[in-house]
Amino acid sequence: MRSTASPAAIWAGLVTIYVVWGTTYLGIAFAIETIPPYVMVAARFTIAGLLLAAIAAIRNGGLRRPSRREVLDSLIVGAGLVAVGNALVGWGEQTVATGIAALLIALMPAWAAFLGRVFFGDRLPALAFVGIAIGLAGIAILSWPVGGSSTLEPAGLLALLIAPIGWSSASLYSAKRAHHPSPALFSTALQMFLGGLVGFAVAGVTGELGAFHPAAVSGTSILAMVYLTIVGSLIGYTTYGWLLRVAPISRVATYAYINPIVAVGLGVVVLNEPFTPRTVVASVVIVVAVALIVRSRGRATQPARQPAANSAQPDAEARAA
Repeated sequence: MRSTASPAAIWAGLVTIYVVWGTTYLGIAFAIETIPPYVMVAARFTIAGLLLAAIAAIRNGGLRRPSRREVLDSLIVGAGLVAVGNALVGWGEQTVATGIAALLIALMPAWAAFLGRVFFGDRLPALAFVGIAIGLAGIAILSWPVGGSSTLEPAGLLALLIAPIGWSSASLYSAKRAHHPSPALFSTALQMFLGGLVGFAVAGVTGELGAFHPAAVSGTSILAMVYLTIVGSLIGYTTYGWLLRVAPISRVATYAYINPIVAVGLGVVVLNEPFTPRTVVASVVIVVAVALIVRSRGRATQPARQPAANSAQPDAEARAA
């Protein structure tokens, strides 16, 4: 049975995730100014995982040791969410504006719907197909070459296209195949922690760890890391999980098309990112696409009762509906 909450409390929760997750793109931009993206993501999520595990232990009077299968599945899910989904957002933001990054990541519901259909045979309403097609048109508008060259740096664009695929794949595996330890908060904490360890491994292989000098990290990057870890991950996820228990999923999923609007606005105001007619058109197209997909999937599925660990949701985190 769904818990109840006042309309005012629900709206307060919605505004929280609208703002918190919309600002994470800006936080990432400040963090990677002096911290390499994989080092940043790995440190952020290992810390967040440990903090969330401690919270779960306190709330439940201790934690059960997870099985090998639960650890393996948590590693797979965490690697997809953190080392692919989140880390590639930071990597892409090295060369792509935060607003553009947010728009590309906003298409997470489209990837989730498409991959769910291809690999798990999920029912996909006609409206969702329309939304996916419109979303692809939005990507084309953003990236289509002008004057013989692309308007976006190719490697950054590719990273931001792969990131939501990694997040969606991990989320689907988590929801349909993975075995999760209990309670749900500990499951998410384990995913964060193990995903962070994978991020450190990638940072080592790519040379980021060797080239990283802690003394060179700026105060701005440190503050951004604290914000992303505490506000973006812990507060954002906790609020999201509570909303799933007290509000219809179709209403909660509205974050998917509000977050990019917040991110684009902050990029223009704070970072002086260009806001061209192309960006305006692409923004409208992508937001419409996401709204159609979220609406169609909301009709096709039953509302979730609790935040199963298939969406650790910590940021840009992408957010499959």
